[in-house]
Amino acid sequence: MRLVVALTLAFAGCAATRPVSPSPTSSPASSPATGAAPIPSGAIDPDATNFDYPYPVSFYAFESQGTPVRMAYLDVAAPTPNGRVVLLLHGKNFSASAWATTIASLTGEGYRVIAPDQLGFGKSSKPAAYQYSFGALATHTRALLDSLGIARTDVVGHSMGGMLAVRYALLHPEATDKLVLVNPIGLEDYGALVPYRTVDAWYADELKQTPESIVAYQKKAYYDGAWKPEYEALTRLQAGWTRHPAYPEVAWASARHYDMILTQPVVHDLPRLRVPTRLIIGLRDKTALGRSFAAPDVAATMGDYVTLGKRAQAAIPGAELVELPGVGHIPQVEAFDAYEQALVGFLR
Repeated sequence: MRLVVALTLAFAGCAATRPVSPSPTSSPASSPATGAAPIPSGAIDPDATNFDYPYPVSFYAFESQGTPVRMAYLDVAAPTPNGRVVLLLHGKNFSASAWATTIASLTGEGYRVIAPDQLGFGKSSKPAAYQYSFGALATHTRALLDSLGIARTDVVGHSMGGMLAVRYALLHPEATDKLVLVNPIGLEDYGALVPYRTVDAWYADELKQTPESIVAYQKKAYYDGAWKPEYEALTRLQAGWTRHPAYPEVAWASARHYDMILTQPVVHDLPRLRVPTRLIIGLRDKTALGRSFAAPDVAATMGDYVTLGKRAQAAIPGAELVELPGVGHIPQVEAFDAYEQALVGFLR
């Protein structure tokens, strides 16, 4: 595992812009009034202003759905540029900061790397009233790249970021050189397998999260019960949020992200992809949104990445598949060398 030396951050004092929090009677995402509760040790505010990223953070400000918002992003140059750009799209339980080792690898190969926090994630705005969609997130990401003067990129998406990467490549094929999907979720239609859940139900679940439950979930779901310091690092942001009095703001955004994943499948659109694509699949992965709410016989079939990877390869014209035996949902952490070889070997 490669270690990335943290750089001096450029985001100090920059809080993401959000609309004024609504009253408690108008939205469950309302935050406690300033000074209403003490801030516990280790708590991270909803904008993650007190959480370090491994590279300087910039913000792209714009208006969407009548709301002023900002996307945080990392823009990391290569010491010796090769003239190409890679766009990294994070997963549901992650942020741009989770790409640290991948960014170090890619910039070492000469790539400029752009890694945004999508709206509702990381240091980006978390508007209390917002209709999340993969199409909207892809559109905002394209606008960010336009603002930077970047016409084309390779696109790499992990987990939920794989679903977003598919939608991005479908909406912007002219701007997508190559597509890499790293253990993407959404290779099955969760809405066809799991009973519909309201945003309120997801929100109630999110409010129950604790630092301990977050670690327990990742330990079981991602690493098959194993645990290392580098695994724990990926839980710090989520765990810190749950300690903050304004955590309901984050929980509300997370609930609506779950609704987006459940109700906006991309698997049926895989045959429409027209860009060179490689799937990197850790075969031990069993990730499946809403499995615990599905009928037992259905739940037993969900998250079978041994089958899902092959099925996705067959659906995507000309797609390549790299299978990583004994590796779970996060190859870039659990098996970096094999992941790096599969990623960089395809992008070259």
